[in-house]
Amino acid sequence: MADETSIKVSAATRDRLAALAAEQGTTIRNLVEELAEGRPTLAEYEERAMQARAELASVLGTAPRADAEAKARSLLERLGASQDSAAA
Repeated sequence: MADETSIKVSAATRDRLAALAAEQGTTIRNLVEELAEGRPTLAEYEERAMQARAELASVLGTAPRADAEAKARSLLERLGASQDSAAA
């Protein structure tokens, strides 16, 4: 516990986090840590994209063109958006 800090959130957010944590049988601390550890940073996303491009290039003999990559990204974003709306 030597390397700890605190974060400030509204009382409503704190209450919601407490309810979510209770439902999952955990603590707010663990809930926030799981969130932070489970979501990649932009730099981590870019590293993954570079690795994917390199893998595709090694398998296909060439990397995808920028326009093909943009189309794939757009499709994935739309699929993610439809998944988010279905969960709501």
